[in-house]
Parts: sequence; C-alpha cells; structure tokens
Amino acid sequence: MKPRYIMIGGFLGAGKTTAVGRLAKRLQAQGARVGLITNDQGANLADTALLRSQGFTTEEIPGGCFCCRFDSLVEAAQKLTASTRPEVFIAEPVGSCTDLAATVTYPLRRLYGAEYTLAPVSALLDPVRALRVFGLEPGPAFSAKVVYIYKKQIEDADLVVLNKADLVSAERLERLRAAIIAAWPGKEVLMVSARTGAGLDAWFDRLTSEEQTAQEAMEVDYEIYAEGEALLGWLNATVQLSASSAFDANRLLEQCAAEIQRSLQARGAEVAHLKMTINSPQSVGGSVASIHLVRNDAVPELSFTLENPIKTGQMIINLRAEAAPEELAAALQEGLTALPVSAKLEHLEHFRPGKPNPTHRFAHANAKNF
Repeated sequence: MKPRYIMIGGFLGAGKTTAVGRLAKRLQAQGARVGLITNDQGANLADTALLRSQGFTTEEIPGGCFCCRFDSLVEAAQKLTASTRPEVFIAEPVGSCTDLAATVTYPLRRLYGAEYTLAPVSALLDPVRALRVFGLEPGPAFSAKVVYIYKKQIEDADLVVLNKADLVSAERLERLRAAIIAAWPGKEVLMVSARTGAGLDAWFDRLTSEEQTAQEAMEVDYEIYAEGEALLGWLNATVQLSASSAFDANRLLEQCAAEIQRSLQARGAEVAHLKMTINSPQSVGGSVASIHLVRNDAVPELSFTLENPIKTGQMIINLRAEAAPEELAAALQEGLTALPVSAKLEHLEHFRPGKPNPTHRFAHANAKNF
C-alpha cells in the first residue's frame, strides 16, 4: 500500500500541533509507522521540540512555507522513508499559509501520485478567534489583509475543524458553523477538542480512509496575501537558562509568558501565537515543559510540564503577532529580564515573512487538466 499523506493546516494558535500529536498517537496504537513534518518561516521550532519529546520521528522544514519549499517537503518525506519507512506522513504547514491545495496537494498528486495517497486537507479554527473574525462577537481582531489569509484558509480546506469545542458553548459553535456554511455553501464543518478527544475519532477516520476530492482550486490575490503576511511579525529565539539552585521550569514559563504578554499589550500588538518550551538534561525521560498563548486577552496555558526542578535548560520561544518584529524582540527582552535565573540569548531571528512564491501552482488536481 502507498503511504498516506495527511496535512493539518489552520491559522496560528488553532491547536494544530496538539491535534497532530493526538492523530500520530492513535495511528501508532493501531500499529502504523508515522513520520511528522513541521514547517516555519524561521528555524528552531517549539513544535518540533515538543513532538520529538513525545517520541515522534519528525523532520523540520524552516525558511518558508510548504508551497515555497515544495522540494524540501518532498526531501523530508524521502528522509523519513529512508529512516523509518512511515505508512503515514502528517504535515503541519505554517499557520499563515494558504492556497495549500493548488501549491502542495495538487502538485503532490500530479508529480508524486504513484508514491502517496492524499487525505482531505483540514483547516483548524480557534472558535473564539473565528467568532471575532466573522463579526459574531466583539474582541481584538486582526486587520483586513490578515483576515483575508484567515478566510482563504477556510475556503481552501476540504474539512473545516472547529477545535477547542470544550471551551465554547454549543450555541456559539452553531452560530459559527452557520456563518461558515453561509459564506461557503456545502463546506464540511466538524467540531472537536484535541485537548479532551471529543469528536476526534470521526475526524481521524475521515483522514485515514478518504482521499482528497479533485476540484478547481480557489482564486488567490497574491498581492493581498503577501501584504497580509508582511503585517505579521515573526520571532524565533533560543535561550540557555541556568541557576545555582534548582527552579520550577513550569512556573518560569508562566512568568516569562505573562511578562511578554503584558509588554505586547502595552505596545498594542495583536498576538497570533506565543509558544515556549523548556527541555533540560535533568528532566525525567526527556520530557518538555510547554506553554502557549493564542490571543491578547487569553491566559498563557501550560500544555506539558516538567515533574522535577532543574538547574539548567534550553528555552525555545516562537512568537507571532501583528506588530513590527522589533516590538516582538523588545517584548522578549522584557520577559527574559524579569526572570529570576540567568537567561542567555543564544539565537534570535525576528522578521516579516517575504512574499509567497510557490514552487508549483496547479489549478486542477488531475494530470489530464494540465
């Protein structure tokens, strides 16, 4: 049987990495070999560290989205094939990327259809963010060109997945579902919680049994797309932590995230996603502590914790927000300065993503249409 290729997309902060981990564990429990592929505009991903800490074989593609690094995506799959021969590949694209059908899955079908079967493409949504994007509820929101990308992700997807259903009432979820279907009649909308597992079986069954339906690719204005991405500041950093006495890494993450959040709010930056991890040679079983923040008015939330105190560790910070990259760097510095341990910045990159330039863009999935 040909390996299956599954892509789980969606905007920054929608819970993609948690969902990818849950799907990978389910497949492994069923006896399948799984390979994961993460993706980012920069290097040193918290997602990669988190997934590897759970024992998953993971390849990371930095320096651009899958559409612009298509050859690297293929090479990553080949590396995984050479090392572990996965029966299922799960790919998580950059959270600001859209047009995945025309630039990733249709080229895979066209050029490598003899090697893979392709599952329907999913777009995960944080329902609180989505309710604001659709004007159904008040609250901080992105500017129009960032919203353009957000809505194009929904239009592009075969399956729209309202994640975090455990945090939102059924009535609010139904209003959001109705708004999505009104905008794109016939769009399939699922409701799940990657955190609790609710609804995951039905979604995962679709991903593992069905193939992507060939249809006309959507139209995308790449000028607006590029301008929307350019409004987002991007920051990746690696920090070495040390102290003379053992400290609580979980509490440290909470302190640092809260201080960065406070600084960003003071600067008027709209947070898309802040994700931070700490790993340490003193951690039990190679585990990682992780925290994330998905909106300005949300509370930083620990998703994984370290059981024992540590004296040294490496912290990875990935921050995306609608703000100048320099503002993100300043907020990070304030967060590090507030820590009660030594925090040595080893790697820092902050920038705005460049204009998307896809390696391929096919309007149809089938070879006869070219």
